[in-house]
Amino acid sequence: MKYKRYIQPGGTYFFTVVTYKRRKIFQDDEAILLFMKSVKHVMKNRPFEIPAYCIIPNHIHMIWTLPESDGDFPTRWRLIKSYFSKNWKQDHQKASTSSRGNKNEQMVWQRRYWEHYIRDDDDLNKHIDYIFYNPVKHGYVDAPSKWKYSSFLDYVEKGLYSIDWGLKMDTEYFRDIGSE
Repeated sequence: MKYKRYIQPGGTYFFTVVTYKRRKIFQDDEAILLFMKSVKHVMKNRPFEIPAYCIIPNHIHMIWTLPESDGDFPTRWRLIKSYFSKNWKQDHQKASTSSRGNKNEQMVWQRRYWEHYIRDDDDLNKHIDYIFYNPVKHGYVDAPSKWKYSSFLDYVEKGLYSIDWGLKMDTEYFRDIGSE
């Protein structure tokens, strides 16, 4: 059975993109900067907005809003992943084999990714909360404000979140959100 993605020009989507075998590729600034460079490179020819993001060592959460005339997020993700993979230094990767047994193939990403079409403002706000709380959920920090690889502090600066948001949160709030 072939998976069919919901494509909506001008749509807003929540994404989870995971590294191959959950390797912690994004645990240093160099990898994160290359990933952001990959995103900006693709945005030049295929624009979109990023209302929120968080980069965890083995996965990434992003919310994108696409142009009104364009809903092609699969091509954007393919180009971002490809640009990152081609530019990632070999000495940062451990040799691995693909499922086809090609010993020369360096795997960086899981083949698929999770996407969710954002239906309304409430859905958007819950997914932004989920993104910002994710480093706490995974035990990297005890507050979203302490994780530097997200857009949380941009929201604090704009007055949309308080700096102490996420302390002692009820994780049941996130029960029906995300895949990571």
